[in-house]
Amino acid sequence: MSRQNSGKKERKRKASSGTRISKPTIFLLGFLLILVGIFGVLYNPSNSTGAAAPWKVSEAGILSFPDREEPVSTAQEIEDVYAPENSDTLKLLSFESKGEKIQALLRIPANSSSSPGLVLLPGAGVSKEAEQGLAAELSKMGYATLTLDQRNLGSINVDKDLELFKAGLEPVEYDMVYDALKASDVLAAQPEINPKKLAILGESNGGRFAILACALNPSLKGVIGISTAGYGTEKIDSSLASDSEAYQFYRSIDPDTYLSILPPAKFVLIHSSNDPVISHDLALRTYSLAKEPKAMYNVTEATHGYTASMHPYLEKELSLLLN
Repeated sequence: MSRQNSGKKERKRKASSGTRISKPTIFLLGFLLILVGIFGVLYNPSNSTGAAAPWKVSEAGILSFPDREEPVSTAQEIEDVYAPENSDTLKLLSFESKGEKIQALLRIPANSSSSPGLVLLPGAGVSKEAEQGLAAELSKMGYATLTLDQRNLGSINVDKDLELFKAGLEPVEYDMVYDALKASDVLAAQPEINPKKLAILGESNGGRFAILACALNPSLKGVIGISTAGYGTEKIDSSLASDSEAYQFYRSIDPDTYLSILPPAKFVLIHSSNDPVISHDLALRTYSLAKEPKAMYNVTEATHGYTASMHPYLEKELSLLLN
């Protein structure tokens, strides 16, 4: 072997030995990787805000949120083009809820300094403006209303929300429940409103969110659901559910799940026996699951949503709840 080749091999050997990683170093790197993995499991930024998770669901399917911060809102008085015959004050309100700017219409009865208040949740596909007919009728009874533009105008995508739930991300339906809770805080903070006389009312899908929000907010005196019902997930045996996560999620968005924790708030249901969208049988089943205090009224029109025939029942129950 030539001296030149021997020198090359020696340099190669030295270079190789200079980059070799010792066993203690390998052990340390492995330990650090394990720590990083554990931290990744324990810390999920999509389900964390500071020290507290933004939502939790119990094994029974009850949704809960951390304490809400003091509400911050802006208000601007606007022309009432929806019920110009009334002398109401109409304001456009904006408030923040889970990173979203929520807009709502606050309708205050004329000559009122401390009105009882209602959070009003329209049905799916119905805007806050389109709900002003009912809001104006409630105003004539003496009740202020805060009507929301719900996310997606109240429409839901259960399959997509289940995907989010399984990924540890917040389903949009949870955001919508939280929006209703924040709306009740905003309504209570308005100077024209009596914060001790508050309830929530929802039509159709809005009624479902109203039931959840009322169960999660003890300051509300009750909930009135118009043309609404639960989903009947209580019929599913949890021990037989093949997908425990799906079972837990479906229970968490079912109004029927929350009926047991609703009292002392009152549960009121107004429904048509000929409702073409949500059957009367579903409404009857939900009512049967509710605890006292509760009341149910039936009308007969073949329609979905509020009708004039519901007026006396609505007026009666609001008087019992808030006066």
